Amino acid sequence: MEMKISPLKKVIIIFLFSILAVYISLPKEVPINIKFLNFSTQAKIVRKDLDIKFGKVNIQKKLDLILGLDLAGGSHLVFEADTSKLSGEDKKQALESLRNVIERRVNLFGVSEPNVQNSTFEEKDRIIVELPGIKNTKDAISLIGQTAQLIFGEVGTQDNRSFFIPSDLTGADLKKSAVIFDKNTGKPVVQLEFSADGASKFEKLTEKNVGKPLPIFLDNAPISSPIVQEKISGGSAVISGDFSLDQAKNLSIQLNAGALPVNISLIEQRTVGASLGSESINRSITAGLIGLLMVIIFMILAYGKLGLIASIALIIFGVITLSLYKLIPVVLTLPGIAGFLLSVGMAVDSNILIFERFKEEKVKRNFADALEISFGRAWDSIRDANIATLVTAFILANPLDFSFLHTSGPVRGFAMTLSLGIAISLFTGIVVSRNLLRVFIKEYKPNR
Repeated sequence: MEMKISPLKKVIIIFLFSILAVYISLPKEVPINIKFLNFSTQAKIVRKDLDIKFGKVNIQKKLDLILGLDLAGGSHLVFEADTSKLSGEDKKQALESLRNVIERRVNLFGVSEPNVQNSTFEEKDRIIVELPGIKNTKDAISLIGQTAQLIFGEVGTQDNRSFFIPSDLTGADLKKSAVIFDKNTGKPVVQLEFSADGASKFEKLTEKNVGKPLPIFLDNAPISSPIVQEKISGGSAVISGDFSLDQAKNLSIQLNAGALPVNISLIEQRTVGASLGSESINRSITAGLIGLLMVIIFMILAYGKLGLIASIALIIFGVITLSLYKLIPVVLTLPGIAGFLLSVGMAVDSNILIFERFKEEKVKRNFADALEISFGRAWDSIRDANIATLVTAFILANPLDFSFLHTSGPVRGFAMTLSLGIAISLFTGIVVSRNLLRVFIKEYKPNR
């Protein structure tokens, strides 16, 4: 038996989610200054970050907007690759692999929407790395330029002295690593998954050293020396120790990154200021608000009560979109803001198609039937128009990294905000507007 939810209950659910979205969308602090006659008060609303606990699971997330390099500034690094011993296709593949490895390291480091690209200048091959929001580049440079060499070994003794004996199990045998939490202690550990050859080597190594320490060196520095409890089969293990969460994450990052295919050297680094700055952000926000207000006024003047409901749905669209930007998170650049503003226009288009169809249907039918038929028949046009735009956004985003398409971070940011805005506009245009009209507009009398 299918359970149907009444339009009123749907509207209540929509408004509850909208209130949550408004809270997430708020800045960290909202000052309140009220002055009226002899009465004055000053206060502020403090929006807390996400902190949810379910047993041993703790979900923490900062609810701040992340700005791109053009809005927030960051770091600009230039590395030069030593390709003197390579030529032709080998050189091309090595540079592409180098770019991919550096981009993966930067992403694992936690930098959102980095711009990593190859460049050739005076027959020298370079990698340009732009890191939005990163002002202290020391750690990032160390991570990008480091060749992580992981070696498992044994402990030997001679004359009452212990020494490290390297084995044939190295980082080349490692498929991936990840930070997990020990179920018993709750402490972070680094989980390792080996290749088929690595699993065989690791099984033999642990079988030989049961009850003994198994030292692990990273770049000739000891990072852990766990005691082998038993022979480990299956190619999966964990590196445990007195790790902090940040230490475990950094270790996992280095292990996942692997070795660089060619040697690189840093030839330029600089901290760049926001090319647009806070003034441009404020102007963009002001322009967006003016545009939104003009759209609302037009909708109300053109469609009356229907336009008022559509305007409420448009405001809900805005707060949901902004809250998702914070939750995902989406890195906002100026092209990304343009993508959001364009999606606002797409959201209005849906309502206009529906309302124009409604003008035709209301002559022949009562309000309820005309409303349902209008939404149903306008859906085909709305769907086709938005699918065409989504295909364009997919090409601009280039998620499969096709070499013949653009891979610019700002362009991808524009595509992401546009596609996300279209998806949300379909929800608000069809679901939100429809249920608001069902509940609040019981009768519609056309102007004669």
